[in-house]
Amino acid sequence: MKRLLLIALTACLAAVQLLAQDEVPWDRKQTGFASTPKVGAFFISKYGYSDLDGQHGFSQRMTRAYVDGTILNDFKYRVQIQINNAAFHMKDYFVEWARWKEFSVKIGQYKRAFLFENPYNPWDVGFGDYSQITKKFSGMGDYCGEAGSTGGRDMGLQFQGDLFPVSSDGHRLIHYQLQLMNGQGINTGDANARKDLIGSLQIQPVQDLMIGVFGWTGDYVANGVTVDRNRWAVSAKYEHDAWSARFEYASSRGHKIAEYNPATKTFRGTGMADGWYAAVGVPVNAWLKLYAKYDVYRDRATWDSAQTVWAFAPNMQIHKNLMLQLQYNYVDNRLVPGQKYNEFWAEVYVRF
Repeated sequence: MKRLLLIALTACLAAVQLLAQDEVPWDRKQTGFASTPKVGAFFISKYGYSDLDGQHGFSQRMTRAYVDGTILNDFKYRVQIQINNAAFHMKDYFVEWARWKEFSVKIGQYKRAFLFENPYNPWDVGFGDYSQITKKFSGMGDYCGEAGSTGGRDMGLQFQGDLFPVSSDGHRLIHYQLQLMNGQGINTGDANARKDLIGSLQIQPVQDLMIGVFGWTGDYVANGVTVDRNRWAVSAKYEHDAWSARFEYASSRGHKIAEYNPATKTFRGTGMADGWYAAVGVPVNAWLKLYAKYDVYRDRATWDSAQTVWAFAPNMQIHKNLMLQLQYNYVDNRLVPGQKYNEFWAEVYVRF
């Protein structure tokens, strides 16, 4: 974490230097007060079957609407809501001062800077759901017992930037993010005076290849109980033309709310968990891409607490705004001895 703070300080100093070199008054560079807002929406419908219990049926996975744009050229904003079963809640609302690639500041509610997969739009994941560690360690039904699914988001302040253009293609060698967050998830205030510190340092040695390390230290409070969240991850991803591959490993130290015993005021268990996944995407033609994934989550960081998922998912993008996705999962859940089952999903993605 000290290294992340040093990176942020260096970026701040670079920003001050850029300001000192700027000879043209800021307001004279504007071509207009604000861009025309971009308004859009998307929804995902799902049919699912599992031979674990024989259940099958149709469901609304998600429906979202958003508006984004810029003000005074340098300020980006976004508002996004999610609507499910006649109820809606805010997903994103933020403004970001993004005058320079090297240094920007964001405030509001948005994705946590933990794991490569977390900020992916559902359209781009390649599968009908995020990987297990993304859900458990980024806040989509979080390991600690965070209320509901925050969609990997929280409220807070972020500094980020891209440093050192290299090679003839001009790609940036380093990307950094540093966040100071409430730790309580979306649409709720903080529950104590402490803040979560989340950071990422990513290196792009060649274009299209990113290698990253992630860190998170903080806590979560529910029903008067406080649990620590100390997490780290190492990741790599490669995306070139329509080819893609990514690997991520994450480890978590900190108990679950449900592990607290109010009578003894102690926690049961070790409070340790980890997991990893490897995913590849292979284009077949202009509209068909095949994805495969090996996905492991270990609830107690041991093999007898592992849930392993092997997934295969053809993605058929019939139009830029219409995609059909089929997925087969084989699930081996060692937390329940002998629990092995098959799943089949069919999802339709539509956006406008």
